[in-house]
Amino acid sequence: MTTTSVGAMPPGDAVRRYNEIMQESPKLVQKIAELEMDRNEHKLVEETLGPLDPSRRAYRLVGEVLVERTVQEVLPSVAANRGNLEESISTLRDHLEKMQKEAAELKTKYNLQTEPQQ
Repeated sequence: MTTTSVGAMPPGDAVRRYNEIMQESPKLVQKIAELEMDRNEHKLVEETLGPLDPSRRAYRLVGEVLVERTVQEVLPSVAANRGNLEESISTLRDHLEKMQKEAAELKTKYNLQTEPQQ
């Protein structure tokens, strides 16, 4: 059950859903952090390649293969990848926010008690 608004459900299902959200949230936060690091690396590469001569050789790691290209060929793909990473980060943040909202609604509606964090 992956609804964003909390409807009527048996208390056992509510507890189960709340626990699922609490287990999935840290994984989502970790994935967002990984993607942000990748995005920052792409930005750094863009800033480094930007002032260089477009015909200069540049090497790009594609999978496990190092490919020789020119700055002119590499820079647009790095920029596009960074844009895709930003979209993914935004989507994951929205999903995380919805999950946290759903967890708060479940906790309030069903008066769920949580163990104190140690």
